[in-house]
Order: sequence, then structure tokens, then C-alpha cells
Amino acid sequence: MSDAATAKDEPKDAVPEGGASNSLSEKGEGRVPSPGSRERLLTVEGLTKHFPIMGGFPFKRQVGAVQAVDGVDLTVNAGESFGLVGESGCGKSTTGRLLTRLLEPTAGKIDYRGQDISHAKRRDLVPIRSEIQMIFQDPYSSLNPRQTVGSIVGGPMEINGINPPGGREKRVRELLETVGLNPEHYNRFPHEFSGGQRQRIGVARALALEPKLIIADEPVSALDVSIQAQVVNLLQKVQREMGIAFVFIAHDLAIVRHFSQRVAVMYLGKIVEVGDRESIYNSPRHPYTHALLSAVPEADLDGQQDERERIRLAGDVPSPINPPSGCRFRTRCWKAQEKCATEAPPLVQISGNREGHLTACHFPEEGDLTARSEAVVLDPALAAIEGVEGTAVTKID
Repeated sequence: MSDAATAKDEPKDAVPEGGASNSLSEKGEGRVPSPGSRERLLTVEGLTKHFPIMGGFPFKRQVGAVQAVDGVDLTVNAGESFGLVGESGCGKSTTGRLLTRLLEPTAGKIDYRGQDISHAKRRDLVPIRSEIQMIFQDPYSSLNPRQTVGSIVGGPMEINGINPPGGREKRVRELLETVGLNPEHYNRFPHEFSGGQRQRIGVARALALEPKLIIADEPVSALDVSIQAQVVNLLQKVQREMGIAFVFIAHDLAIVRHFSQRVAVMYLGKIVEVGDRESIYNSPRHPYTHALLSAVPEADLDGQQDERERIRLAGDVPSPINPPSGCRFRTRCWKAQEKCATEAPPLVQISGNREGHLTACHFPEEGDLTARSEAVVLDPALAAIEGVEGTAVTKID
């Protein structure tokens, strides 16, 4: 069943009076943090994940490693929405799986509410699992096709031995109504739903244990644009009414800006810039953040020349098996100098940044997105096609 065919059947985000909205607020009553809450929920220091590459014959040995995540530092406060953006392959999803401890970190520390869970045993993670949940990227493969919706959403409660008042079935039906589905869908199978409806089932499953933190791994990337808006609005409603903190992973900068209060920009396994939404989108300092924002299309309804800066990078992200020395962005950066190859820039607050706005760059840009005197076009082929002169960049090996 396609999204187009079922979009009109999908319920609106508005909830009928006396419906899910009341049950949702009752479930979150007494534990919803204030919007300005500074209670630290999650602290990550030096988080690293290297996947070994095995080779050799007849005896296998490690011949290298994929440095998927390398020294990530971040914090998430209670009730906060924290966005994580970057190009495909930069390590966003791996970071999310590390935070939920679906993957074992190679190094670093994950502190959840004062408890170090970096290398906690399975038994020690049992009480944590119910408080940290995940919404997966693919709404098709993340649901068991042999189970009904009731079994999928009620499964976490059964595993954790939770018997809510009125029984699990009643609670599952409440959750389905909360996410905008008909409670009568309880006995249906995943193949009977559209992509947007399946993702709503995934959201209901994540809410079943009333978590304090949800890792949303590109929850709308596989959906149509109209359905994306419905799911994002649903997540915002859930966060507002239940006070759940979100780590929202995506490569769509517009959706991240709409949903997140703070944003981190990731490149080749490292966070290169982090700050509040206004700082990142209006006053970015890292060249890579400038390049990402300049790539976002904007409709020019007046037919006037775009007044934003124009940056076109050359090539793809380097291989995480053998990343560049020093600053990992230097091989595609128009401001790279000798220092960038020998010294990795620390993630610090530089002069002119607001409090909490950190940048990892030796030669940061000005916090201005207006058009430059010359467009930065590092790809010679693209420059030839568009008839512009590309900015010359000296490659530091």
C-alpha cells in the first residue's frame, strides 16, 4: 500500500477532544521538565567506534579499521531536542546506536544520569533499556512482518514485565490513539499499513515504556514530504506533552531546524560544530557548516539573484579507513593551511561565538551567510559546466 494512496486515510496530528491528548498528559504527569530545564541527562566524552577489517589467509588478522566515530563529545539535557546532521557516511547512525548501547564503544565514556554505561554488562543495562528507546530509519524492515501491531507495540511491556492498569491491550490501544492511529488497528499486520503509518507504529513502540530519551535515527528520510511533516509534528507533540528528550539524526537541515533546539554538525566521525539553533543556522563558523547550509535549496519567488553565499565542494567524504591527518575536512576546505594537516583543531568556543557555540577550526569563517564576492566552487568540472571560475585550493598532503 503506497503513501500516496493512504495519505488521505492517515489521521491528522490533531487529536479529538477527550482522546489521546488527555491520556498522554496523564502518563507524563509529574515528570515533564520545564522547557528551560538544564538537568543533564546524557554526557558523552571521547566516544569512539572502530570496526576492525580482517584479512589474511589462512589465518585472519586485523589489517585495518573503519573509524566510524572518533572522539565525539556531546551533552543532552532533559526534555531537550538535540539534532545531529552531516553527510551520508559521517557516522551519525553509528553514534545513535552507541548511545543506545546497541553497539559496544571502542573507547570513550557514555554517562546517563550519573551512571557510566559505556561498557556496562547486559544485566546492568536492563533498567536503562526502558529509559532509552530508538526509532529506526526504515519503517519497513524495523517491524516484524509476522507480528500484529498489538504484539509489536506491547512487546517491550511484556519483556520488561510491565502490566499497566487495565492491561497491556488497553495501553497499546491508547498508544495507537496517541500516535494518530485507530485503536482498531491492534490486530492488523505491518503490510496493511503505508510507510507513514508504519513509522507511527514505531513511535508507539518507542513510547510504550515511557522513556526519558529517544534516539530518532532519520525517522522521516524514507517517507514522502507530506508524511514527513505529519511524523515530525507528532514527535514534537509527544516531546511537548511527555517531556521526552530527543537525539534527532537527519541529513535534512530544514527538518532539523524545525525540530531541534541545539544542533551538532558531524563530518567523518567527528563533531566539527555544535550550538543552539540560531547560532548554527544564522552564524556558523566552521567552513563545512557553511558548505552544508549553502547547499540547501531555496525558492526565489521574486526572480532576484540569490543573496546567500554559494559553496560547491569537490569529491566525496574521504574514506574512514584512512582519514586525513589533522583536520579531517582540510582536503575539501578552501581555507586549509599547513597547520590543518599537522594539528587536529579542538572543539572550543572561539571569539565571537555565543555561549555553548563550539567550533573545531583553526581558521573559522565569519558568522555571515550573505553572498561572497566570489563563489567558492572547488569542483573543476562543475565550474566548467556553470561557467564560473572556481576558487583555487592548495591541497595539504
